[in-house]
Amino acid sequence: MGFRCGIVGLPNAGKSTLFNALARSAVAAESYPFCTIEPNVGVVPVPDPRLDALAAIVRPARVVPATLTFVDVAGLVAGASRGEGLGNRFLGHIREVDAIAHVVRCFEADGVTHVAGRVDPVADIETVDTELMLADLDTVERALARAEKSAKAGGREARERESTFREVARHLGEGRPARTLALDTPARGVLRELSLLTAKPVMFVANIGEDDSFENNPRIEAVRAATAAEDARVLPICATIESELAGLEPEDQSEFLADLGLEAPGLDRFVRAGYELLGLRTFFSADAKETRAWTVRAGAAAPEGAGRIHTDFERGFIRAEVVTCDDFVAHGGEQGAREEGRWRLEGRDYVIAEGDVIRFRFNV
Repeated sequence: MGFRCGIVGLPNAGKSTLFNALARSAVAAESYPFCTIEPNVGVVPVPDPRLDALAAIVRPARVVPATLTFVDVAGLVAGASRGEGLGNRFLGHIREVDAIAHVVRCFEADGVTHVAGRVDPVADIETVDTELMLADLDTVERALARAEKSAKAGGREARERESTFREVARHLGEGRPARTLALDTPARGVLRELSLLTAKPVMFVANIGEDDSFENNPRIEAVRAATAAEDARVLPICATIESELAGLEPEDQSEFLADLGLEAPGLDRFVRAGYELLGLRTFFSADAKETRAWTVRAGAAAPEGAGRIHTDFERGFIRAEVVTCDDFVAHGGEQGAREEGRWRLEGRDYVIAEGDVIRFRFNV
């Protein structure tokens, strides 16, 4: 349980290099456009030292981390929405992801061509955003045509759908992504049916060179300035360094990161940014059979968390027995935490907190 992330960007922005590093895979990452012919999918465990600490105490038969799924598609170019290049062929592969990582080239490299002939991260963002908006506009206009026919037959719901699609089409036609349009809850539900690309939360990955600085970098700052009006995250990363890091043993990774002045590998920072962007929380189940990390949305009540484990748990929910991960570890496990009175009983209205260890009681 985690989230799915689609990786987009111009050709040679470093998408496949980043994918290789984060997914620990071996996808071709050549220095010419359109080297990604088929969409690449990688599933990686979400690093979480809390899960390791729980497992060290419980010693379960199985440890199951949350997962992060990457979907990397061919680079987009100007005109992709009209069939230019290869990227448009694979946009359907990222319509079902939870978030989009837009890799923006912020590095110079003589041996790596740029489709526009110059490195300009702001212009690159505009190019990709435009193509995604045009693809969405086509989707919305087709939905609007169907809604107009239904609205003629009458019915408030049909008229509301038509109104929603018309408003979104106008917004996209003005060159603004769907995620920046304020809609009420029913309208958002209608829009969700279309799986619009520009309605998804986005993080901009500023891919810098090996010799570039993470601090006071004008290209990173340009990306931040260009995306400041959106509810987005900007994650500076060096895909080349991450590739080198991925090939090292854990103890060597720590030393390598320290030399670079980085606190964590790119995957850890990527996951953290993604969870913040999507408003996700992690809770744990821990017993001798299995210790597992589960992901829920922020604000999820206990029955929803129970349903992540099994639908019967939610349907027959009685109560949740809850302890913080810190207390579970500090007191040596379940028995010690109970003896110290750290476990508590919670009902249907309890909102799951980050790092909870939960045992659900149910009856079906």
